[in-house]
Amino acid sequence: MKVEPFIKHKAQQLCFYLRAFWEGELPFSELELFFWDTLEEWAQVEYSLEHPYTQRERVFWHLLHQTHYWPEEKLKYDNYLVEELANCTLYLEGKGICPFDCIGIRP
Repeated sequence: MKVEPFIKHKAQQLCFYLRAFWEGELPFSELELFFWDTLEEWAQVEYSLEHPYTQRERVFWHLLHQTHYWPEEKLKYDNYLVEELANCTLYLEGKGICPFDCIGIRP
């Protein structure tokens, strides 16, 4: 698989999982499993170090990292963080503008 199709597919899934988590329909442990599954699948992606990033990819990696970095309570109840991450999901879903402070990098 190539980078762009991978990011497109996984971004949709990440947004779905994160929204379900915020709505109380998905346990935090499932969000964590998604993180590790995504990294495992990324190992199968064909890319070179010279392959340029898109803004979409940078936002995806930023959002994925944030969901793993912060503890469950902060991801669910910190209004500032939730708003920042919600803006990322809106962009990944094609419904918002690109957040300026997302500088995600590939693992």
